[in-house]
Amino acid sequence: MVKYSGSLNSTFGALADPTRRALLASLMLGEASISELAKPYRMSLPAVMKHLRVLEHAGLVSQKKIGRTRCCRLAAAPLKQAEDWISQYRKFWEGTLDSLERFLSQPEPVPDPDTKETSPWPPRNRSRKPQSR
Repeated sequence: MVKYSGSLNSTFGALADPTRRALLASLMLGEASISELAKPYRMSLPAVMKHLRVLEHAGLVSQKKIGRTRCCRLAAAPLKQAEDWISQYRKFWEGTLDSLERFLSQPEPVPDPDTKETSPWPPRNRSRKPQSR
């Protein structure tokens, strides 16, 4: 079994929810109070605070209290770790897709008119009986 960093697991867990991703998008614009972050959503302030606690636990958000107001700020370090992890797989898929593109761009072989077979592959045996050899 492959074990990944706990911080990476909590980052992806926090990013799995669309509301939390939207809260992070709002915080990309700058620091905001919890009540400012809660305005666009049709949910209670405690529900928004719950989402923010998940983001804070993952290290994606930091909070500070100024008087009676709690302000939140985006913390980008966990997102950088997630991006680094994803980029490993991006390299793999880009290489795989490049190979597929090269294969598909090769000219198709012209079949020999003297042979019966038109496919480069042998015909598939559709009967359930094993072939005798």
